[in-house]
Amino acid sequence: MLRQKIKATAECEASARDSKHPAEIGSRGSKATVGAIAILLLYQGYTLSIVGIASPWIAKTYALDERGLARLFAWMAISAFGALILARLADRVGRRLVILGALVLAPLFSAGAALAPTATAFAACEIAVSALLGGSVSSAIVLLAEELPVKQRARGQAVAALASAIGGVIGYLIIPGLLAWNYSWRWLLAPSAAGVLLVVPIAIMLPAQSRWSNAAAAGTAKRSHFYDIFHPIYRRRSITLLICAALDTVAGTAVNGWLYYQAVSILGLSPASASTLVVAGMGVGMIGFPIGAWTSERFGRVPTVVYMGGAAWLGAFAFYFGPPAFVSWPFMWLVVVYCWFKVASDVMTVGANSAATELFPAALRTTMIGAQGITAAVFSMLAQVLIAALIGPFGGLARVIRYLALLGIPSAAIFGLFIDETRGLTLERSALEDQWDEVRHNPDPAEAENRRYAADTVSR
Repeated sequence: MLRQKIKATAECEASARDSKHPAEIGSRGSKATVGAIAILLLYQGYTLSIVGIASPWIAKTYALDERGLARLFAWMAISAFGALILARLADRVGRRLVILGALVLAPLFSAGAALAPTATAFAACEIAVSALLGGSVSSAIVLLAEELPVKQRARGQAVAALASAIGGVIGYLIIPGLLAWNYSWRWLLAPSAAGVLLVVPIAIMLPAQSRWSNAAAAGTAKRSHFYDIFHPIYRRRSITLLICAALDTVAGTAVNGWLYYQAVSILGLSPASASTLVVAGMGVGMIGFPIGAWTSERFGRVPTVVYMGGAAWLGAFAFYFGPPAFVSWPFMWLVVVYCWFKVASDVMTVGANSAATELFPAALRTTMIGAQGITAAVFSMLAQVLIAALIGPFGGLARVIRYLALLGIPSAAIFGLFIDETRGLTLERSALEDQWDEVRHNPDPAEAENRRYAADTVSR
């Protein structure tokens, strides 16, 4: 009799919980949320790509050699400490407030970077920009997981990643024109400074009521702490994600941060040819986002990351290895291997983002993204220090980067071994919300057993 009552109560609670989820009621709210986040990620993708695109001319403006530029990039990586603070803040005060606050401040610091007279001032402004956008993007991708129905979550992550990729391409289209018309690279920052105009439309499109609002009303958000991501329930997941973040960051910082510099300053391509190479790769690579959404829903998030991640880093190695002597069209070889890298890495991105946002409860979800960001900051700095230190012993920048790129392969393997598959699961079930509630709010063993039985009954 007791179990029948528990079963009925649990079913009613599950039904009520789902009925309160705005994305389940209709598609209008979901589309507005996805649209707002797509606009934000478009702006983020463009703004954060500027430093890499303009790196050859930043070096000339501030009289930096390769080692000096690597050290500058290393210092800028500390922006993730600010992003972590914002990510934790998003779990305490809400995703919407963090997104809008960051979108107000980031354009101001972008304007400061455009006018910076010294490398130190430029780095300080870019650190602030990266911290603000890093925190807002963490909130944005978590918001997608929380507000979209189960079968649309991977597609939502694909749309967000696609928007970020499109934003990242725009700068490569602009820089050849600026140089041809004798304008400074600093004009790349003008659209970023104008980003304050996006605040009002994004504020209108973002949901006022969300899953986080329900967690906040229940007091769960205020009772959580940063270190809860290492609770025994989540420890394996969090440690695995942080290890993968460390390895991927070293590989990604090396490969992506020096791409344009490699093309222009080492391979000797003209700015127009280098931009053509990058834009072609990024354009073709965008087909990876819908493919990633499909494979994530068809085969699972984990297989998508494991197999496509390994393939992506092999493509990066091939790009920095350079065209073999027997290749008749070296430029086309570079385009092909770069497209290979971008398609595979974009597929992997969708799977990884889908999994990472589904593995933790609402009170810890953005915090975990922030913890990955702080790990990325530390290892991004380490990567740049390693690059600067190893250029001499390894005999050149390209050799250092191609060996660091191979660190992404063990990362993919570790992800496959230790991360749980979340395909087809409700957000509550994939995040182990019931077990978390038991630990936080129901220390009595008998009551915990009854709740566990109720949860198992509903899931069946």
